[in-house]
Amino acid sequence: MVGRNNIQNRIIDQSILVVLVVITLACLIPLLHTVAVSFSDKSAADAGRVLLTPIKPTLASYSKVLDDSLFFTAFFISIKRVLLGGLLNFVITIMMAYALSKDAKQFPLRNVYMWFLVFTMMFSGGIVPWFMTVKSYGLLDSIWALVLPHAVQTFNVILLMNFFRNLPKELSEAAEIDGAGPWYTMIRLYVPLSLPAIATVTLFSIVFHWNSFFDGLILMNKQDHYPLQTYIQTLVAQLSAQAMTAMTPEQLAEAMAVSNRTFGAAKIIVSMIPILVIYPFLQRFFIHGITLGSVKE
Repeated sequence: MVGRNNIQNRIIDQSILVVLVVITLACLIPLLHTVAVSFSDKSAADAGRVLLTPIKPTLASYSKVLDDSLFFTAFFISIKRVLLGGLLNFVITIMMAYALSKDAKQFPLRNVYMWFLVFTMMFSGGIVPWFMTVKSYGLLDSIWALVLPHAVQTFNVILLMNFFRNLPKELSEAAEIDGAGPWYTMIRLYVPLSLPAIATVTLFSIVFHWNSFFDGLILMNKQDHYPLQTYIQTLVAQLSAQAMTAMTPEQLAEAMAVSNRTFGAAKIIVSMIPILVIYPFLQRFFIHGITLGSVKE
């Protein structure tokens, strides 16, 4: 009987391992294919001959992406957006989550605010009211148009709130007995004990701000105000035949070596680099923070 159970457990473990390997390959193969296409020659990529290794390797696509001063302008705008947006979301999320983690006796309007937050998750005001609101505050063509509308991310607030609620209440009660106020308790007790969840919501905020492109397309009228993701989307149009007619012979030869497919692959890889650099430093908090923050009493 024991031997049969051991065999069943081994079969289950091996089956899970096979499924995980398949899922890993399903995620990894498209990435490797994209990298290969980005380094491949235009004719090979357009013919569909590129699989997991580049054919006639070339840096023409990356040269096209990087050979523009506006690219670096957009890059630094995205960095600025991530820093401002991440910091603002970090501060507001902690304060809101701490207040909402209290029960109705300590915070009588808690349920009202919670329903308000949940309502914003299910229903959106729409693009036109969003644009008109930003315009009425005079924020168009400014970095704050990309940051302020996303200062509160409801999912992050709920995640961190649940994490705070799972901390022992005796800690805050002991702090109150010792004369500590809400600010001291939040900063000196709750924040240090919640680093995994805070790292998780910070990572979510960074990825959100870095990958967002639609708001830049709507709220920015000048190309030199575009964040990186918005600017990269506009680069494809520069490969049109109309744009090529105004190029020098050297620029035309470089453009002819690039197709929309190789160029699109290159822009995807370039956009991923900053997140790939940051993620390893926060990865150890990621799953642990989500797991603990999702537990409810």
